[in-house]
Amino acid sequence: MTLLAAAAPASGDSTRLILAAVLGIAAVVLLITWLKVHPFLALILGSAVLGIVGGLAVDKTITSFQTGVGATVGSVGLLIALGAMIGGLLAESGGADRVVTAVVDHVSERRMPWAMAGVAALVGIPLFFEVGVVLLVPIVLLVARRSRLPVLSIGIPALAGLSVLHGLVPPHPGPLVAIDALHADLGRTLIFGLIVAIPSVILAGPVYGAWISRRLPLAAPAPLVGAGVGAGYGRTDLGAPVEPEQRRTVARTAGGDDGTTADVGTTTPADRPVRQPALGATIVTVLLPVGLMLLRAIGELTLGKGTTLRNVLDIVGTPVVALLAGVLLAMFTLGAAVGFGREKISSTVGGSLPGIAGILLIVAAGGGFKQVLVDAGVGQLVGDAAKNLNLSVLVLGWLIAVLIRLATGSATVATITAAGIVAPLAGGLDGSTVALLALAIGAGSLFFSHVNDAGFWLVKEYFGMSVGQTIKSWSVMETIISVVGLLGVLVLSLVV
Repeated sequence: MTLLAAAAPASGDSTRLILAAVLGIAAVVLLITWLKVHPFLALILGSAVLGIVGGLAVDKTITSFQTGVGATVGSVGLLIALGAMIGGLLAESGGADRVVTAVVDHVSERRMPWAMAGVAALVGIPLFFEVGVVLLVPIVLLVARRSRLPVLSIGIPALAGLSVLHGLVPPHPGPLVAIDALHADLGRTLIFGLIVAIPSVILAGPVYGAWISRRLPLAAPAPLVGAGVGAGYGRTDLGAPVEPEQRRTVARTAGGDDGTTADVGTTTPADRPVRQPALGATIVTVLLPVGLMLLRAIGELTLGKGTTLRNVLDIVGTPVVALLAGVLLAMFTLGAAVGFGREKISSTVGGSLPGIAGILLIVAAGGGFKQVLVDAGVGQLVGDAAKNLNLSVLVLGWLIAVLIRLATGSATVATITAAGIVAPLAGGLDGSTVALLALAIGAGSLFFSHVNDAGFWLVKEYFGMSVGQTIKSWSVMETIISVVGLLGVLVLSLVV
């Protein structure tokens, strides 16, 4: 907490601070939903309203916002960039296609929904949700056609696997933002997030997918050719040949949940990998950063401070080091090993960064908004009020994220704002509860995606559904993830 934050309570009474919080958040919501202003600008303007109404001088409001932006970019932005590089190599080399098709070829039709949920969760670790959709939906449609299974019985599990990872597991932006704002331990949050993710994926994916597919029959859309799926290795239908001159065009997404767009690009035959990446090497590459961070967390819980092994794990499990190791390994296993030259590897790694520029700016502005909340004294006010409520801090964080998610449609904005509001409460909590609070906020940020969420339209168009069908399938699936995620957090809070 800065010196500004320490002096903030004297800047105005409780009524003024409550009004500042309401007006600041309302400004962000209205600018995004009504005037269609980009969330980056909306968060800047909302921060100005919040600071000035809350009693901070204009220059102090600017300083507070800049401090929050710098701290967030330095801690979260670097991790997002490194994760995007791994995701770019995974997509360009066809590593995702390698994992998916290997599973499809060895799994029975009855178990296919479960396999797709697991595969989506695996490849979703380094990929942003929208990119994961572009990668997996073509395979979902092809598998549904080949197996004659209902489209939603395959599609809902895949979407659930991607969405759960997006909201609950680092290195995705939402969880990272919550961890940074609350000063939660990343390794511990990662362990708890993976535990909560399992029942969330199962219930929202294969279980709900089987139920809704029987009640919402869909005509299978025409198979697509997507990023790294099918066309990368001379196939479009898990075996059908591709003409040598065929070009692979990766879909330009309708946009992230934050109003951003990502153009993955167009690939010509000359840019395709010479050979498929090895399945084992692909899996190891994807899981390496997660594994290193998990080892560090386990070391913190089981090894004494100052021991050689503990010191080594503390270094290699540092998020920046773990993700950097993943990038370096991916440059070989998903780059050189599949026939990419140095220029191609460099262009792929560099090409993954422009697509996340919008996300980085939103996350940075969100960090500034959070800091203004803290420095104006709003966060402390909420913390003091919460102490008088007979309400779990975990439920409170979830509810705030739910309300902002419903209003803005943005999971990242919901996470940023909710984390900033409840951040003062984290100071008096133990490390495990702080980690669970970050997950509760992440779960709340996924609640009931609807028409103000660009991800809603992305799913609708890919699966050829009406608005009503999308609500009954996708929106309900997101709500199940959110509720099950909260329940999982509450159960864990009883045993950790």
